[in-house]
Amino acid sequence: MTTQPVADLLLVNLGTPEAATPASVRAFLEEFLGDPAVVDLPRFIWLPILYGIILRTRPERVAHQYAAIWTPSGSPLRVETEAITASAAALAAGRCRVHCAYRYGKPSIDAMIRRIAREATGQIIVVPLFPQRTDATTGTVFRTAREAAARAGATIRLVERVIPADDPGYIEALAHQWNEALATAPHQPDHFVVSFHGLPVRYANREGQVYTRDCEQTTAALLRAIDWPRDRTTVAYQSKFGPEPWLTPATADMLTRLPTTGVRHVAVIAPGFVTEGLETLEELGIRGRETFLAAGGESLLYVPAVGHHPAFLRALLGLVES
Repeated sequence: MTTQPVADLLLVNLGTPEAATPASVRAFLEEFLGDPAVVDLPRFIWLPILYGIILRTRPERVAHQYAAIWTPSGSPLRVETEAITASAAALAAGRCRVHCAYRYGKPSIDAMIRRIAREATGQIIVVPLFPQRTDATTGTVFRTAREAAARAGATIRLVERVIPADDPGYIEALAHQWNEALATAPHQPDHFVVSFHGLPVRYANREGQVYTRDCEQTTAALLRAIDWPRDRTTVAYQSKFGPEPWLTPATADMLTRLPTTGVRHVAVIAPGFVTEGLETLEELGIRGRETFLAAGGESLLYVPAVGHHPAFLRALLGLVES
C-alpha cells in the first residue's frame, strides 16, 4: 500500500520588527507599506511620500510604542506565533508538519516554501492567520505564496486555506478568552466593543464588502457563544492610516463617545488579531484605555487574543484535512 506523503502546514502571520528600535521599525515599515496590497496608490505618488516623509518621521514614534509592549523573549507577535506553531505541531502528533512564516519580516514566506519544497514532497498548505478576508491580508499572503511556490517548482503542491470567520473552534477560543477575562474583572462591562483592523472604504467597496461581512459574522457567532446582547455591542475599526475615508466607527472615537452615553465600564476584544501585538496591547490596552478614562470612563477590560488556545489549534489542524 502506498503511503501518502505527510503534508506541511504553513501558518502565516503579518510580521514584526526584529527589535523595538527605529532602525528595525523602519525596515519593517518599508516592506509593509511598500506592498501595493496595503497601499495601492500609484508608485510614483506613494514612494516619495513613503521614503521622503513616513520612513523619516514614523519609525522613532512607532519604536517607542513597540518598546512599551516588548518582552524579554522579543516581540509578542513573534512569541505567540511560535507558540501557536509549536503547540499545533505537538497536537498534530505527526499527522502533518507545522511551520510559521511572516508576510513581512523573517522567516519570509518565500524562504519557508523553498525549504519545505526542498525537504518534503507532500502538500504545502498555507493558512493566513487572519479569519476575516481582505486583499491586504489573506490576498497578499496567497499571492506571495503562489509566487514562492512557482520559484520552488512546487505550484502543484500548494493548497490555500482560510480560517472561516465563524469557525467553531476559533469562536470557542474567543468565548473562552472572554469568560476568563470576565471572571477576574473588578467590574462587569456595560458595553462590548468588538474591534477589527480598519480598511479604507474604497478597498472594502472594491472587494464587495467581504471583509465587513466576515467581521459581522465573527461578531454574531461570538455574541451567541457568550450570550451577550447585540444592542450592548459595537463593531468598530482601528488603526486608521492616511487621509482617505476608512471604515467606521473608529474604535478610538467609540471609546471617546461611550462615556457620554453613560457607559462607565467597557470590554474590548480584537478578534482579527489571533496573536497579541502593537494593535492590541499598545493601541487598545494602553492608548485605548487612556482614551476611555480621559473621556470619563472608569475601567476598560481588554480581552486577550486566542493565541494557542487548544480549540483554535484544532481549527487550524482541521484545515489540513478539509
